[in-house]
Amino acid sequence: MGAKGFVEGGIASIVAGCSTHPLDLIKVRMQLQGESAPAVPVSNPTLRPAFAYNGGVGSTVSMPHAPPQVATVAKSGPVSVGLKIYQTEGVSALFSGISATVLRQTLYSTTRMGLYEIFRNKWTDEATGTFPLTRKITAGLLAGGIGAAVGNPADVAMVRMQADGRLPVAQRRNYKSVGDAITRMVKQEGVTSLWRGSSLTVNRAMIVTASQLASYDQFKETIIKNGVMSDGLGTHVTASFAAGFVASVASNPVDVIKTRVMNMKVEEGVPPPYKGAVDCALKTVRAEGPMALYKGFIPTISRQGPFTVVLF
Repeated sequence: MGAKGFVEGGIASIVAGCSTHPLDLIKVRMQLQGESAPAVPVSNPTLRPAFAYNGGVGSTVSMPHAPPQVATVAKSGPVSVGLKIYQTEGVSALFSGISATVLRQTLYSTTRMGLYEIFRNKWTDEATGTFPLTRKITAGLLAGGIGAAVGNPADVAMVRMQADGRLPVAQRRNYKSVGDAITRMVKQEGVTSLWRGSSLTVNRAMIVTASQLASYDQFKETIIKNGVMSDGLGTHVTASFAAGFVASVASNPVDVIKTRVMNMKVEEGVPPPYKGAVDCALKTVRAEGPMALYKGFIPTISRQGPFTVVLF
């Protein structure tokens, strides 16, 4: 097979990633909805300085190490989020971070698609020509994990660039491109910041790749074997959307935590919002409820179906 599988997988992934980028951006914005706001200074510091107390205008005090409080931000659906971005930031904002998407797909998806092809060719039973489901899942886990580790710097940059527009102007990072984002992260936060949330990225990628690629193959084989449809465009589209649904359900909770960990600001002398993935998950569930882990599910599933169609 050589480099063919890597090249074909990479090109397909870049096309799929760019064409569905606005949906991915809306997903990121929704996943950050309701996240605990930073402490707000008070106009009168003599009013109950040790407690979070709402006593009127200018009297809200937040303890630095207190558990996150339920945000009062109104929750919006994907359509209203998309319209708000268009109205307040312009149509180009829907493609914020697309340079990072191109780099991420080049590194991450090229690697995972190429490796999955290698594993499929190696582990297909020569006598029967079958590729058992357990081997499909194993191949997806390995290929996805390796690809995610390679592409994590671009993933961090992409999340930050997509989320930037939701912040007040004074708080925005204003990365000019993926190259600028990576350079500034290294200078301001150290090289390790490029792999912030990498364990989550790897876990999510393993889940997505295993569920997406394995279920696509399995759905397609089942449809053809049972005579529901012959091998063609209809079978491909049906299997793709089914695989996209499976991948979305399986990966969304990890994706929400990954987005929040990657997007958090770490400043010298200030405790970070989250100590790690587990801390982020616990604070999110406590403050917003367990369904917060499925924020952005509609744009996720709306993206995964078309993405998988283009990918294959």
